[in-house]
Amino acid sequence: MTEKKTKPDIRFKGFDGDWDECELETIVEFNPKSELPEIFEYVDLESVVGTEMITHREERKVSAPSRAQRLAKKGDLFYQTVRPYQKNNYLFEKSFNNYVFSTGYAQMRPLGDGYFLLCLVQNDKFIKSVLNRCTGTSYPSINSTDLARIQVNVPVELDEQTQTGNYFQHIDTLITLHQRKYDKLTTLKTAMLEKMFPKSGSDVPEIRFKEFTGGWKEQKLGEIADNLDYGLNAAAIKFDGINKYIRITDIDDENNEFKTDALTSPDTNLSNAGDFRLKEGDLLFARTGASVGKTYFYKISDGVVFFAGFLIRARIKPEYDPVFIFQNTLTNKYKSFIRFTSQRSGQPGVNAQEYSSFEIFTPILSEQAKIGAFFKQLDNLLSFQKKELEKLKTMKKALLEKMFV
Repeated sequence: MTEKKTKPDIRFKGFDGDWDECELETIVEFNPKSELPEIFEYVDLESVVGTEMITHREERKVSAPSRAQRLAKKGDLFYQTVRPYQKNNYLFEKSFNNYVFSTGYAQMRPLGDGYFLLCLVQNDKFIKSVLNRCTGTSYPSINSTDLARIQVNVPVELDEQTQTGNYFQHIDTLITLHQRKYDKLTTLKTAMLEKMFPKSGSDVPEIRFKEFTGGWKEQKLGEIADNLDYGLNAAAIKFDGINKYIRITDIDDENNEFKTDALTSPDTNLSNAGDFRLKEGDLLFARTGASVGKTYFYKISDGVVFFAGFLIRARIKPEYDPVFIFQNTLTNKYKSFIRFTSQRSGQPGVNAQEYSSFEIFTPILSEQAKIGAFFKQLDNLLSFQKKELEKLKTMKKALLEKMFV
């Protein structure tokens, strides 16, 4: 029989005793009663994402939703009792006394350190305990009574709670800073995609490098690419260590890069599959399903890559800059083209002939290259920022497992 764990694997110097096992209700006060103010800021279940409050709205007591019941006090923790696996839980650290939360949250007033409590309820072990007590399938939920009876482990000394809470608060601050940097870069790129390519009715962009003048030429993708080809009709098998297989699901929805966390190889004789191996500058287009229109730009650093049958490859002619052409597929103009063209009686789709009709404004090659280089640098910054963000999140997840019982 496995011995029950009573201490975390990692803890701060000076603490070595066992942690106490107790019911959650012994370390917090649940749903304290309060008189609501006449006018207040209402926080509903859509207002908290992760551990951040992203929105709230003014309500009057006489006309507010009936679920507006939980008056917040500084230090209170609001735990989402519906779909708790989403981990949308908020530690209220404002000094205001006019925020009221929905009864979709369990209100916990901690008797110890608030941030320690936040980390405890965000821990996967705690979430598992909650889900085991949930009712419902589509919208699993737990009531405050059952939540209060969940067994938790906490340090005997309040100072250990505080030090642990402060440590994770520092990590969360770093995560928030990196997330904001990433969001700002994403917003910048979205804006520049609209300003550095001509809008409807114009043949010049709103923002342009100063050394270039004159109108851009409108051409179809079929004129810019040597050909548009369909991929391999082969199943995916275990990655052989060299030959990578890219399918629609292997293209990241957020940054259009090749995801490498679950690599596969094509199940075919690759000595006869040379025509399906990607070359530098090739563009891929998803041709069917919910991800129709999703694109990927191949880079040598991605290694030996073969593309699958639900993708279409455009091999860009040497007189065009492939990065410039790829960035055109991230614009609102392209998204509108996909929405209109993909309409089918069944599953949405765009075939090679339809993709070849997509119209792109192109300047001279040197201007294309400069625009392409600008967006490549921006994409590199986005990629770096995302990796740093993921590193911090991974580190936090590992530490939550090691620093809690």
